[in-house]
Amino acid sequence: MNKKNLKKVLVLGSGALKIGQAGEFDYSGSQALKALREEGIKSVLVNPNIATIQTSEGIADQVYFQPVNAHFVTEIIKKERPDGILLAFGGQTALNCGTELYLNGTLKEYGVQVLGTSVEAIMDTEDRDRFVKKLDEISLKTPVSHAVENMDDALKAAHEIGFPIMIRSAYALGGLGSGICPDEKAFKELAESAFTFAPQILVEESLKGWKEIEFECIRDANDRCFTVASMENFDPLGIHTGESIVVAPTCSLTEEQVKMLQEITIKCVRHLGIVGECNIQFAFNAQTNDYRIIEINARLSRSSALASKATGYPLAFVAAKIALGYTLDQIGEMGTTSSAYVAPSLDYMICKIPRWDLTKFAGVSRQIGSSMKSVGEIMSIGRSFEEMIQKGLRMIGQGMHGFVGNDHTKFDDLDNELANPTDLRIFAIAQAMEEGYTIERIEELTKIDVWFLERLKHIVDLKHELQKFDKLEDLSDELLLEVKRCGFSDFQIARFVLKTKSTNMEKENLEVRKIRKQRGILPSVKRIPTVASVDELPLLHIHPRACLRRHQGRAVQGRSRHHLL
Repeated sequence: MNKKNLKKVLVLGSGALKIGQAGEFDYSGSQALKALREEGIKSVLVNPNIATIQTSEGIADQVYFQPVNAHFVTEIIKKERPDGILLAFGGQTALNCGTELYLNGTLKEYGVQVLGTSVEAIMDTEDRDRFVKKLDEISLKTPVSHAVENMDDALKAAHEIGFPIMIRSAYALGGLGSGICPDEKAFKELAESAFTFAPQILVEESLKGWKEIEFECIRDANDRCFTVASMENFDPLGIHTGESIVVAPTCSLTEEQVKMLQEITIKCVRHLGIVGECNIQFAFNAQTNDYRIIEINARLSRSSALASKATGYPLAFVAAKIALGYTLDQIGEMGTTSSAYVAPSLDYMICKIPRWDLTKFAGVSRQIGSSMKSVGEIMSIGRSFEEMIQKGLRMIGQGMHGFVGNDHTKFDDLDNELANPTDLRIFAIAQAMEEGYTIERIEELTKIDVWFLERLKHIVDLKHELQKFDKLEDLSDELLLEVKRCGFSDFQIARFVLKTKSTNMEKENLEVRKIRKQRGILPSVKRIPTVASVDELPLLHIHPRACLRRHQGRAVQGRSRHHLL
């Protein structure tokens, strides 16, 4: 069946409102429904969550507010008789449901074609044992691991590998049931819990402290394949991506290292037979260039929305078109902000910072790890790491003014706070730098890459430069421009120069703003740049190291809309 024969397509949404479902995949589902409408194909959506865009009137032709599970979806298939089904746009919930419908014969019985990546390929990525064996065929490295389905086999595997041990659940989202176990007692407790979430768990070597690198990759039926975006976790492996600050593009790796991982990604995606979009996660040792492929999501992921908004490349829209039978060259410019045939190039940076609401619960542990606790996230864009991290920290809803200049309670045991991450560790790093900790010492305790720590130290150094002055008029144009480029708000500048501790500093803020305007130091709004030509070859994004070497005040490519006051 090709796209011309499709009259009605069933889209599985992400399910009820809880971590790992709901709004996290609203973007991808909405884009898929948009692509179906553009093709004149009737869409049937199954999603019980009313608090999403995709369930709004006019997005899908028919909406069923029912649980995304095999029982309800089977009844909907009987009634609607769709020609095809899209599994990749509702996260893990949709993928698991689609796999069950395939295995129990429902899809075959009612003649429903799985569009895009085949269920066999999905199972190769979701079943941990099959995944490892599949990548062994092309000599790609995965963590030393054993897939087990009972406690006896789990304990046997743990002793073969040796502690510490990493536990992962198959067919689970958000790191559910996962964690690092230092000894057998902790292992038994976590394994028992993991078996309640999934029938199979993966017992594997611990790579805690390695870098975690992600790529969003796209491939069509003609085997055109490239990485759309690269992302790097601020925190080392051992902290779930959803719990970590994520930066795009990768910052701390060399261009040669990025290219190596891109080539491995493309080799892997082609071997698995993925058609459409996927997300691949690496554990990477930058000192030895050793790597492990942690997992591949043969679907739109939480990171896909971030990558799409950051780069201007509409991943979900393009993936839906590919699932309908189009190739990337056919998609071209239709409905997209850039050519679908090439990867976007960036001369700016973006970061994602999680949001937690742990203070709402009495007695809850603030420590974060391989299982998600965050309930949301923000995205910040800037021309430098310093700019975007300070802007982002002002948006996370914790009352912070940036990386420095905050009024939060000081940490009593800094070493413990740095070594055992919590939702406030970024501010513990700021305090440590203020108290004279060296970058080497902080790196030793946190395992956060020196590249990031050096940029954060630059923010602290600029704060100390501002504190040398008592009058705003004494600030040089160069210093004022530099601190604004590094994300300092007018509030921060006024606080550090005028030594004011008040939280209501409207007058002082206006004074800083007035001086900036007099000196012509004004921000401007830029749009995400477009890709100029389909003839451009898409291998490497512009590397942040090169971006930082250029004059950071240069305008982002793209049209400047207006200046801010």
